[in-house]
Amino acid sequence: MISISLCMIVKNEEQALGRCLHSVRDVADEIIIVDTGSTDRTKEIAASFGAVIYDFAWIDDFGAARNYSFSKATQSYILWLDADDEFEEIDRIKLVALKQTLDPSVDSVSMNYHLSFDATGKVTSSLRRNRLVKRERDFQWEGPVHEVLIVGGKILAADVAVTHKKDKEHTDRNLRIYRKREEAKEDFSPRDLYYFANELRDHGLHTEAIAYYERFLDTKKGWIEDVYSTCLKIGDSYGVLKNNEAQIRAYFRALAYDKPRAEMCCRVGAYFLEHHAVGLAAYWYETATTLGTPEGLMGRVDHAAWTWLPHLQLCLCYDRLGDKERANVHNEKAFEYQPNHPSILHNRAYFAKVLRKGPAE
Repeated sequence: MISISLCMIVKNEEQALGRCLHSVRDVADEIIIVDTGSTDRTKEIAASFGAVIYDFAWIDDFGAARNYSFSKATQSYILWLDADDEFEEIDRIKLVALKQTLDPSVDSVSMNYHLSFDATGKVTSSLRRNRLVKRERDFQWEGPVHEVLIVGGKILAADVAVTHKKDKEHTDRNLRIYRKREEAKEDFSPRDLYYFANELRDHGLHTEAIAYYERFLDTKKGWIEDVYSTCLKIGDSYGVLKNNEAQIRAYFRALAYDKPRAEMCCRVGAYFLEHHAVGLAAYWYETATTLGTPEGLMGRVDHAAWTWLPHLQLCLCYDRLGDKERANVHNEKAFEYQPNHPSILHNRAYFAKVLRKGPAE
């Protein structure tokens, strides 16, 4: 059986750290906590779980801090988490089983990362990340912000999920770090350009975001998941800026890099629906329903786009086109995924009335 070092970097995480560490009970053989300047009870909580605690002077570089935490590990594999991450009980059990059965020839294990949820607790957004790596391979983190762990060799995609339970407000910390690097005229890697653009977009700076997304695409060195996502985000930003022609052109640009994905199809469908081209909207929503499941994608997945959302929108499209029977069929398919969604329930009541058969005459 392999042994595991849990390596984390933290600062002022007294609200979340206890939940995180409790969720890896009976899994981590050692806990390495690198503190970057906490002023609350973070260290006290870490110590209560038997963690070995190190201080690291913050230098606006997440990659450097994570590499320092990895350098302190002593076990055969390293698991990394953020303080607002945790393993739900079903995934903790799977992790225990993985620890007991993992082939030591595996260099890295990727796990699902559940990022957001609907009111019923279903996952609405997720991606995969390399979470458990062989220590002797000395894999390194790259990037001061939105850092990435560079891995290679034999990689296993595990049926284990880490759940993100963010409990802090979004700040401009990352944007400030990028601005500081920009002012210093640092050379940005393709990944830097992409994530700087994301930060600009998240702060409503859409024109500037588009410029950085274009710089990212111009490098022709981006990860396919980021490249595809960039086309959709450029389209979204042009939508905010009311540039309709550039918006739809950006969505279709994604097809230059990969086949249609549900996220792209639903955006195109929404665009045509908004512009009263209902037949075209229905075509793209129908396409989304034919794509199956997003197997093999490492990037962020919008689960609604791959399941119930296109069916709900097809219900609207076919109702407007006068085909209420077909509209009802798609609403029922959406219901199979989301039996408590208020719009779907409203539609069921609506169709129960309009499709009711009167007595034979």
